[in-house]
Amino acid sequence: MYTVCALYHFTRFPDPAALKPALLDLALSQDVTGSLLLAQEGINGTIAGSRAGIDAMLAHIRALPGCADLEWKESTASEPPFPRMKVKLKREIVTMGQPDVDPKARVGHYVEPQDWNDLIRSPDVAVIDTRNDYEVAIGTFEGAVDPHTESFRDFPAWWEENKQRFHNKRIAMFCTGGIRCEKSTNFLLGQGVEDVYHLKGGILKYLEEVPQEDSSWEGECFVFDGRVSVGHGLKEGPHLLCHACRRPILPQDRQRPEYEHGVSCHHCIGETSEGDKARFRERQKQIELARKRGESHMGGSRGV
Repeated sequence: MYTVCALYHFTRFPDPAALKPALLDLALSQDVTGSLLLAQEGINGTIAGSRAGIDAMLAHIRALPGCADLEWKESTASEPPFPRMKVKLKREIVTMGQPDVDPKARVGHYVEPQDWNDLIRSPDVAVIDTRNDYEVAIGTFEGAVDPHTESFRDFPAWWEENKQRFHNKRIAMFCTGGIRCEKSTNFLLGQGVEDVYHLKGGILKYLEEVPQEDSSWEGECFVFDGRVSVGHGLKEGPHLLCHACRRPILPQDRQRPEYEHGVSCHHCIGETSEGDKARFRERQKQIELARKRGESHMGGSRGV
């Protein structure tokens, strides 16, 4: 069993590039895989490994400047959820493209998972899902507004076009682990919205702590690792991943005529050219050849 650890922390890293080598070396020495993003605004990522390996990584990260009070969320996976370890340098640890947004300055009111249901069922509260459209498609909270955004960067423009819908409403927002709401709540406060709330720890913490019989969550929660989705109790969900478009699909979707192993699914068959599909077929061929040789291939993971 693998321990999966999702984390983020906003702090000031004057030279994030200087932090990369030690993080990568430690992960490699501890057989920890996953992805960590470093920027001047902090750190974000999900990693997986043994209990001892994750503990070593967390101890190192908490010793970084300003990270002593780092919070993280843990779950488990039956198979390795990542093929390798990556530490990347970015302009933002979650991309919103709004230079004036600063979660270190102020954010919305945190709402504990056990208090979330009462808040979102209030008639004067509008609940907004800040995730991408393909994430929302497999699960969300009952009554939540879906902005149908393809990326988090699209959220500010969506708000500008739709803000009149939420006049005289309190705004409650949520995302997978909480990081997108750190920025989106700061953004709305900067736009003059007075009563802004967000789910502390995100959907993952809610699914971990709130019993299914008391839950307002419908469906599964998309996760950015080999498990693809998780449900209540953070149990692995049924979804696989289409490696042409990176969208989640169900096992029965592989029986649809649009599905071709590693090439297309019903979501994306009309979005790629025949040339694209030819390249995808060659990639899939190389994946299968590598598997027959007992080797790993960078393109291979659950649902390929």
